[in-house]
Parts: sequence; structure tokens; C-alpha cells
Amino acid sequence: IPPTAATENDTLAPGQSFAVGDKLVSSTGKFALGFFQPGAGNVSKSSTSPGWYLAIWFNKINVITPVWVANPERPIAGLDLRATQLQISEDGNLVILNNATQSVVWSSHITSSNKTNTTSTSSSGKAILLGSGNLVIESPSSEVLWQSFDDPTDVALPGAKIGWNKVTGLNRVGISWKSRVDPDLGSFSVGLETNGTRMVMVGHRGYPSQVYWSWSPEESPMQMPALRALLKINPQTRGLVVPESVDNSEEEYYMYTSPDEASSTFLSLDTSGQTKLNVWSQANQAWQTIYVQPIDLCRPYATCGPFTVCTGSAQPPCECMESFSRTSPQDWELGDRTGGCSRRTPLDCNGNRSSTDVFHPIARVTLPYGPRSSQDAPATRGECESACLSNCSCTAYSYEDSKCSVWHGELFSVNKDDGIEIRSEYTLYIRLAARDFPSSTRDKRKPVLTGVVIAASVIGFGLLMLMLLLVISRNRFSWCGVSSNATNEGSVGVVAFGYANLGRATKNFTEKLGAGGFGTVFKGALSDQTSVTVKRLEGASQGEKQFRAEVSALGLIQHINQVKLVGFCCHGEEATCI
Repeated sequence: IPPTAATENDTLAPGQSFAVGDKLVSSTGKFALGFFQPGAGNVSKSSTSPGWYLAIWFNKINVITPVWVANPERPIAGLDLRATQLQISEDGNLVILNNATQSVVWSSHITSSNKTNTTSTSSSGKAILLGSGNLVIESPSSEVLWQSFDDPTDVALPGAKIGWNKVTGLNRVGISWKSRVDPDLGSFSVGLETNGTRMVMVGHRGYPSQVYWSWSPEESPMQMPALRALLKINPQTRGLVVPESVDNSEEEYYMYTSPDEASSTFLSLDTSGQTKLNVWSQANQAWQTIYVQPIDLCRPYATCGPFTVCTGSAQPPCECMESFSRTSPQDWELGDRTGGCSRRTPLDCNGNRSSTDVFHPIARVTLPYGPRSSQDAPATRGECESACLSNCSCTAYSYEDSKCSVWHGELFSVNKDDGIEIRSEYTLYIRLAARDFPSSTRDKRKPVLTGVVIAASVIGFGLLMLMLLLVISRNRFSWCGVSSNATNEGSVGVVAFGYANLGRATKNFTEKLGAGGFGTVFKGALSDQTSVTVKRLEGASQGEKQFRAEVSALGLIQHINQVKLVGFCCHGEEATCI
């Protein structure tokens, strides 16, 4: 007999089917269980998705926000949707079944250890979506045989535990999504380490594995009351979140509760590696993040992927190293940067001859994690560079305090000194193909040359203004505006500019180059595209007629350390030199 369709309630009984378009709704109406596709009418996780998933989400919130996904590693293809059903199998498991192929896409995997001697192995159990958002399978005697809270994904709801069962050995570990639209297992995990350290750890799952945040259970008796006090003081979290820790003979875990049952909150492990506490704002109709750990975007290990530089104060924080490009730009846009960046040009490494590769410096960065070896022999930076160049697998080196360090393979967690969360004076030299180096050198020299020109201009203007102010400081008259019939050309080619024209040339004085030397210097361009620097004078005043005469005199002066005076503007009580 084919299963009958499930109605929209909180229970799926044996013999009932559950297909795409059906859903279970908790008795409180707060949560729903059904099939969904990330990005399909989903504001919070837009764009495309690999397929369809069985998930639990907030039922009364218009932004579909999954809090649990059953089959993150096995999405259901669109062509298989009609043949896909959720039902309780003959052995009492909750399964996603492809009726066309009679294959099991996902199963709750209830084992004999989950059942007591009195529990039947027949399909007499039922699935219930509780008001807490926990999906459970109950026996006829109301014994919980399985629950979604014991199989977490990237989200922990109030009442869900992170930790382990000392009796059964079950360890509840949360794992981030691969991207904003792909629930597959991502790069980061949070859980209680059970190998003797007994620490709550948030770390990088891939190679190389790295823990970047931890909390020792031994510190809980002191830190937990302090954390509760801080959350109580904060108006955003007061009465909303209460953290708890338990350590007894049967279990050791961390969890939080929410006294405000009307609120909607969840703790998530983001694709970036940050742990975030989110609350739904009814007024703004959007999720608000009220707690983040770690605060620094660059703190999670390898958050930008290999061969990248992370700057926590920048947006976006990740960028490729010189002569590298994004391995998968589309994945980057979706928050998946595990592929990082790739070389544009392969390195030149042939054991039969010397390599033509060169090294490019990246200043003020933290040195990479991962495989690293120190070379004691090299006494100079040149010898350190040669040691790296002689090894085909060497991709970077650093020479600090007479110590040579080299890196082999991919480079992870190179973070820029932003003057806020990260400070570093180290310089990392990355290995590049010679054909990439000239362009990178040119690109890197442009800001330097521009800086030299700007500095010279500012110094020259300073000398010019000093001479001008020494001349005009004898007078204390108020300036007058430039009359409409004033001449536009002074002697020796010094031009009297109109204030409106000067505003257009400087984009309304928006590009500031520097200050000092009796005024502020701005970047500008004349109508013929000639680049100029414009200085507003400060701290002196005189009559317009005398100001014009003395500017003309300065136009005659030529000196190696003086920038040529092109023109001036006298407007109201403001004087400007160009």
C-alpha cells in the first residue's frame, strides 16, 4: 500500500509520505520542516545552489533561514524531485528515499545502541518537529531514539548542545557551510575536544588543521558567571541569551537558553569562520548580529584561502598576492574562498640550470602558518633568498633579526598590518616568475613615484608660500572679491583664475594631498588636462591689488626647489595659488 500524504502538522507517522511542497510545522508555529533550495526566493542566501535539501527553518520569518540540513553532502537534483519522499522506513529510521531508483539519499541511522530492549525494531516510531526546532524520532513509549540536535550543522538553536556524551561517545560538532548557497561541509568547525585537553575549539578543518579560538572548561566556573553578567548588562542581549555549561558523569557540553520565547535567535558558524549570535529584528525585518567571535575578520585561520593577503579593516578583506588571481571568482562571491588564488605564470624550476624566478616583497604582514623551516646557515638576506631559490618547492622566505625562514607549498594566513587588530613589521618575500616581475615592479613604483612628486610639490609650495607670506605680512587689510571685469592674465603669464573654474578643476576641493606650509594642498586638473596642485592660503590677509602685484613678482622667480607658479585666485577673504 503506498504511503498517504502527510498533512501540515508537527508529526510524520509510519505509512505517511512527505514530498516537495509538503512541510511539518511545530506546535508553536515557529519552525517548519520541508524541502528547499538555497537561493530560490531566499534573500539571506542568494544565487544558485547545487540542489534541494531537507531542512528546518523559521516558519514565521519571510527570510528563509535554515537552522538544520539533513543531507548537506548529498543534494537532490531537480530531475529527481518528483521521485523523492521523506518517510519512516521499516527499520524505524527517518529516510529520504528516491522511489525511482529505490535508493536512500539520507537516513537518521538509528542503531541498536539507541534502542532499549523494550523498543521495537518495527516501523512503529514517529517523527515530531518540536517547538524548540528539534526534530525527534520517538518510540511508542515516547523514548527519543534520534534527534537533529545531536546531528548539528552550522547552527545551534537555544537548547542545543555542543559537547559530548560520555556514555555513548557521541560528540556534537558544528560545521560551517561551504558557501552561502552550498550546505556541504565547509572549512570551519566548533566542538569540544575530547583528546585530553577538553577545550571548546573553533578551528580550520582542512589542511593544515589549525585552532584559532578556544575556551577551557576549567575556566568555566569563573568565566561563565562573568559572561552571563556581560550579556545581562548589554541591552541587546539582556533577557535574550543565557549561556550554560554542564560537566557530570554522563555529559559535558555547552549550550544557551532564551528566556524570551517570542524572540528568534540562533548561533551560527559563518563561512568566514566567525561565530555569530543573531536575533530577528521585527522592526527592521532582518537578522541582526549582536555577538561575534573572533571580532577580527582575519583571525580565522586561512579564511581567505592560499596565496592571499587579509586586511581586517578593508571591505572586502581578502585580496590576491601580487601576480596571483582568484582561482574561482564565482565561489568568492558566494563566500567560499577555500580555493584562494592561483599563479598567473608557473615558476621556472629546472634542476639542470639556475632558476630565473624573482622575489617580490610584501611589507608589514604576519608571516604565514603551515609548513615552515628555519635555515640557520644563511648569514645574509641574499643567502636566504638563494637558499629558497635553490629549492623548487620553496614559495617564500623571510629574513628577520638575522634569521632565515622559508615556506614550501601554499601560503596561508598572511595578514596585513591594519593598525587596529593586527600589527606586524615583518616582510615576506614571495617567489614569482620573472615575466610577472617587471609589471609588478612598475605597478608598485607608481605610488612611490606619485608620492615623490606630491612631496616635492608640497615642499615647493611651502617655499613659495613662505616667500609670499613674508611679503604680504606687512598688510592687514581684508581681501575683496575678484571683479567681473578683472583681467584674467597677469604679468609673466601668471593667470587670475575664477573661483568657479577653480572649483571645477579641483572637483570642489575633494582630493586633498597634504597640509602645512601655511595652507592645505589639493589635487587639480586644468581644462587642457594639465595636472596642477592648488594651495589655499591660511593665516595672512592683504589687499587684492597688492596681492596680485606681488604674485606677479613671484612669477618671475625660478629656483630648483620652487614649483612654478601658474596662477592665483582671490575670492572674498580667501586666496589660492596654483
